[in-house]
Amino acid sequence: MPEWALYALASVVGYLAGSIPFGLVITKAAGLGDIREIGSRSIGATNVLRTGRKDLALATLVLDSLKAGLVALGFSLVAGPEAGMVAGPEAGMVAGASAFLGHCYPVWLGFKGGKGVATYAGLLVFVTPLKGLLIGAPIWLGVFALTRISSLSALCAAVAVPPGAYLLGERNPLVLAGLTALSVLVFWTHRANIDRLMKGTEPRFGTPKAKPEE
Repeated sequence: MPEWALYALASVVGYLAGSIPFGLVITKAAGLGDIREIGSRSIGATNVLRTGRKDLALATLVLDSLKAGLVALGFSLVAGPEAGMVAGPEAGMVAGASAFLGHCYPVWLGFKGGKGVATYAGLLVFVTPLKGLLIGAPIWLGVFALTRISSLSALCAAVAVPPGAYLLGERNPLVLAGLTALSVLVFWTHRANIDRLMKGTEPRFGTPKAKPEE
């Protein structure tokens, strides 16, 4: 298969996998209604947690991570040395990044989806393990432990992942470019959160809110 066709296939499969709205499906199946009508109105795990169902939030987190991670792994193997090709990391990156876009802009929901943090994490597990994750995960956990603000934790981790991956040995230019682009997109999907952070009105977990987020 020509490389352009491989990357095109990875893009399509990744996008379609990423656009599966697990948070919405899970909460509706549990009889909790439309998750897009509460909190941040996102379909991601953080907003599912606002229903009070930690089990559903965990399930959403895992599934949103896997939908990026598994397509990244699959295309890494399909285009890897085992298949007589050398485009594994690149194809995996394209598939995982497309899953990120599918999650944030799912065609089934009018291109209004989640913010992409879980899908980004799932991508890291399979595209640059022990590089991006060794930087991103501790920073997310540390910032969240100190602030109890999920969005700030995600933003700090997103800033750190690309240079962290490089410092830990990642040298594939497409992978590094992809990580940088996805980190920028994380800031874009969190632009309303950034506005609230600057105003000092971003809610913390465990703190009652007077009204739902806009």
